[in-house]
Amino acid sequence: MAAARRVLRWALAATAALAAALALDNGLARTPPMGWLHWERFLCGTDCAADPRRCVSERLFVEMADVMVAEGWRDAGYEFVCIDDCWMAPTRDERGRLQADPKRFPSGIRRLADYVHSRGLKLGIYSDVGNKTCAGFPGSYNHYDLDAQTFASWGVDLLKFDGCNSGTLELLAEGYRRMSLALNKTGRSIVYSCEWPFYLRPLQQPNYTEIKQYCNHWRNFFDVYDSWSSIKSILDWTALHQDSIVKIAGPGGWNDPDMLVIGNFGLSWDQAVTQMAMWAIMAAPLFMSNDLRRISPEAKWLLQNKETIAINQDPLGKQGYQITKDKNFELWERPLAGQAYAVAVLNQQEIGGPQNFTFPLTFLGNGLACNPACSVRQILPASRDWGVYSWVSSLSVEAFTTRSASTGTLNLQPNVTNTHHSITKR
Repeated sequence: MAAARRVLRWALAATAALAAALALDNGLARTPPMGWLHWERFLCGTDCAADPRRCVSERLFVEMADVMVAEGWRDAGYEFVCIDDCWMAPTRDERGRLQADPKRFPSGIRRLADYVHSRGLKLGIYSDVGNKTCAGFPGSYNHYDLDAQTFASWGVDLLKFDGCNSGTLELLAEGYRRMSLALNKTGRSIVYSCEWPFYLRPLQQPNYTEIKQYCNHWRNFFDVYDSWSSIKSILDWTALHQDSIVKIAGPGGWNDPDMLVIGNFGLSWDQAVTQMAMWAIMAAPLFMSNDLRRISPEAKWLLQNKETIAINQDPLGKQGYQITKDKNFELWERPLAGQAYAVAVLNQQEIGGPQNFTFPLTFLGNGLACNPACSVRQILPASRDWGVYSWVSSLSVEAFTTRSASTGTLNLQPNVTNTHHSITKR
């Protein structure tokens, strides 16, 4: 088993250059995009009279943009304010163009984009490859060029392109390709977020080399929910499929495990720490779906944690992966620039109290991460130095059970460094 893991890690390294060469050539998403997206928290709320603060409306996105500037989110790297499904009017206009719901977006998307841009942020929008969106609004089927031109004329900076109601797999693939080409033809820089592999997987193994040629990031798995079981299922799926998905990720194209739900209602504190740390290890796009107008100081601190964001945004652009699993413990690593490593220890046990997990440093970086010595820095749940360790040393980490009411999962991210190597461990 250990030999097999070593072979996998070398294979991942060998394919990194190839993956980068095949990335979508629009110059965007060189590190995982960061921003805010309305869907998980606000869903398809359209009754602004009954519930104005939770309605998918112009007001929601203006207020979120204001908070992102005033409360340091923009400065932390969260630059996109993204509209998901349910923004549209029920029909296209007389010229066949998509239009925003006139009651909920009275100023129109162009004016909203102008406002978001005036705040130093970027605007994202949503459409669908099929003839209807997942919520039943007009889709982009047979309108790819027109919709791309419309989005560009409005000043949109990101398109999330869903895959509902697409018909056959051939039409699904054709639609994703055509929208990518249409966006590029507009001459405007528009990040392209796809759900292509998710809709393929029930019937066909995705061709990730092709997908990365057309998309900047892509969803592989079900929507995230505001629950630990949802986060756990995403992590389990990612580890199970890492042989096929990790090697393709890199600057210009990323695997997207879906939104950060930190600051909502379903996660304990340590489960929230787990999501933040693991999304950093996985080089995931960081799109929060929460109410930034009502977020706790603790959740704000976690989501704006500079050291964790630095791991996520590491310029080397390699996705992390699970290197071993021992009973309920998982050990993950992510190569970073400057011969550094991010390392995560995750305890999946859901009963009992804290337990120690001890592992040799020779497990990391194919045995080379800490040779001949390294210094360790913990990043989460609190930042502190662990000191210097030799190549033959072991680390012992206390990790809490994932469903503990008081502590959840303990996530450490020590940053391990000498003149040649550094390791970040969680």
